[in-house]
Amino acid sequence: MEALYTTTATAIGGRNGKVETADGTLKHELSMPKELGGSGGDGTNPEQMFAAGYAACFESALNLVARQQDVSLQEVSVSVHVSLGKDEADDGFKLAVKIDVYLPGLEQDQAAKLAEAAHQACPYSKATRGNIEVEVNSASKP
Repeated sequence: MEALYTTTATAIGGRNGKVETADGTLKHELSMPKELGGSGGDGTNPEQMFAAGYAACFESALNLVARQQDVSLQEVSVSVHVSLGKDEADDGFKLAVKIDVYLPGLEQDQAAKLAEAAHQACPYSKATRGNIEVEVNSASKP
C-alpha cells in the first residue's frame, strides 16, 4: 500500500495515562471506565476514540458511495457503539461494534443498500472485517 497520509499517536500510562498525536492536535487524558474497574473520571478511553474515528470514517464512506450512485443525502448521522467484552477463546478481551446509520429522505431499502455499500468501502470496516463482530443498522425515518 502506498500511504496517502500517516499519523502517529503515543500513549503513556495506559488506560489511566494520556495520549497525544505527534503534531499535538489531539491530546487527551485517559481514564479507566468504572464498568472496567476504574475510577471513571474526566478522561476519555480507547473505545470512545475508536467509536469517534469509526463514525467519522463511516460517514465519509457513506457520502462517497452516495456521490458515486448519484444519491443526494441530507442530515445524515452515524452513531458507532463500541463494546469491550471478555473473549472466552483466550480469557482476554475483544471488541464488538454496532453502527446506526440515519438517512432521512430515503426509502428504507435504499438506506439499507447505501449503508451496506459504505460498510464495504469504509477503511475501518475493512480493517475490522473478519476480526470483530460488526452490525450495521440503517433507518430512513426516526
